[in-house]
Amino acid sequence: DPTRPTTNKNSFVAGGYRLLKVDTLDNRSVSDKILEELKGKISSSDGDTVVFSDFRHGIFSRETIPTLVEAIPEGVFRVGDSQVASRWGNILDFSGFDLITPNEKEARFALGDQDTVIRPLGSELYRQARCKTLILKMGERGLITFRAPVTESPERRQFFVMDSFAGHVVDAVGSGDALLAYATLTMKATGNEVIASILGNLAAGVECEKDGNIPVSPDDVRRKLKDIESHANYS
Repeated sequence: DPTRPTTNKNSFVAGGYRLLKVDTLDNRSVSDKILEELKGKISSSDGDTVVFSDFRHGIFSRETIPTLVEAIPEGVFRVGDSQVASRWGNILDFSGFDLITPNEKEARFALGDQDTVIRPLGSELYRQARCKTLILKMGERGLITFRAPVTESPERRQFFVMDSFAGHVVDAVGSGDALLAYATLTMKATGNEVIASILGNLAAGVECEKDGNIPVSPDDVRRKLKDIESHANYS
């Protein structure tokens, strides 16, 4: 009977809706044994991309990050992400990576800067992070992407801004993950920061229109792109 309240250690459900969820976790750093196991799995992986998504719940710390980064095989595309919503991750812990995707709050936390406007803030983070590409998420304002200058193409700007593709925002949870996933795959496939930013931004827009953190499929992104083309009278 879905109308009858039921309980378990994680949630209280009434009428089929979750009213409360209680998460219990241990934020202490993983043991040396587990760290060695993680290091071995990373170093022996035959994947061409490694994503470190840091929620600071024990896997990543000042002690473990250098070891885990060092374990990444040569030539593998390296992606870093962190969050400061519930713990204090620092995106600068992943300096030298191929792609990082912090939001504005995470960028300000990493630099200890509450006041600088977004473009110079991103430029300074890009400089300190020594990454190849920085996609700085700005919520409803979209994103700004920073990249290295190209001597052969002096007309190419080192940064570009892109508005959000979200239409009717229902729930923004998971939008950053969607952007991270699609931008990573696109960068690996094309090496093009513009295409990666567009597809990542489209995926984030799709996620914002879903209730809950629901995976974004390629068909979802294609439909979103087709809707945008239609509204722009694209032919």
